[in-house]
Amino acid sequence: QVRPVESGGGWVQPGGSLRLSCTAPGIVFRSSALGWYRQAPGKQRELVATDSSDGITNYADSVKGRFTISRDNTRPTGWLQMNNLKPEDTAVYYCKVTTPWAASWGQGTQVTVSS
Repeated sequence: QVRPVESGGGWVQPGGSLRLSCTAPGIVFRSSALGWYRQAPGKQRELVATDSSDGITNYADSVKGRFTISRDNTRPTGWLQMNNLKPEDTAVYYCKVTTPWAASWGQGTQVTVSS
């Protein structure tokens, strides 16, 4: 099974920005829904943002106005632009690609926000 691969995580100070990438070679990206999720230590995995195959986006209330999900179906790659990061955004961030046939998760990338 082909899995998406995340990159772009790291450490950043509060107020900083990071851009996460999700590459999905071998997956029919244009007909897939793209999702970003995160899991903080001791907490359940939660939805951050989604982009349906027809371009409808959805964001968790906690990230609205700060995070932006986007994609390029020709690459195929998706991104999560994260601005004005807060310590509570610290988590492992996962990309999920859902085709009409299956859903695939990446292995995650760590984002740490601290001073």
